[in-house]
Amino acid sequence: MTTNSFVLGSGAGFNTGDVFFQLIMFIILLALLKKFAWGPLMGIMQQRADFIESEIKEAEKSRTEANQLLEQARNDVKAARAEAQNTIENAKKLAEEQKSDILAATRAESARLKETAKLEIAQERDKAMDALREQVASLSVMIASKVIEKELSAADQEKMINDYIKEAGEGR
Repeated sequence: MTTNSFVLGSGAGFNTGDVFFQLIMFIILLALLKKFAWGPLMGIMQQRADFIESEIKEAEKSRTEANQLLEQARNDVKAARAEAQNTIENAKKLAEEQKSDILAATRAESARLKETAKLEIAQERDKAMDALREQVASLSVMIASKVIEKELSAADQEKMINDYIKEAGEGR
C-alpha cells in the first residue's frame, strides 16, 4: 500500500490528497457562495427587514393618529351636545320671557280697554242724565205753563202730567 492511502476494511483506501483537494474546493465554494449568493441574499433579507420595520412604524403612526382623531371626534361630539343643550335651554328661556311679555302686554291692553269702556259708559251716562234733566226741565216748564193757564183739580193735574210724560217719551 501506498503511504498516502489509508486502508479501511475491505480494500477501500483513504486518499489524503483527495480530502485536501475537496477541502480546498469546499472552502472556495463557500467563498464564492458568500460573495455571490450569501451577500446579496443577506442584503435582500436586510431590505425586507427594513421594509417590515418601516411598515410597522407607519402602522403604529397611523394607529396613533387614528386614536387622536377618534378622541378629537369624541370631544367634538361632546362639545356639540353641550352646545345643543345650551341652545335648547336658551330657547326655552327666551320662549318663557316672550310668553311673560305677551301675557303682560295682553293684560295691559285688557286693562286699557276696560278703562276706555268705563270712560265711554260714564260719558254716555252723563249725556243721558243731561238729556233727562233737559226733558224734565222742559216738562216742568210745560206743566207750569199749563197750570198757569188754567187752574186744575188734582185728578186733572195727574192726567196732564201723565200726558206730558207720554208725549215726552214719544218725542224721543
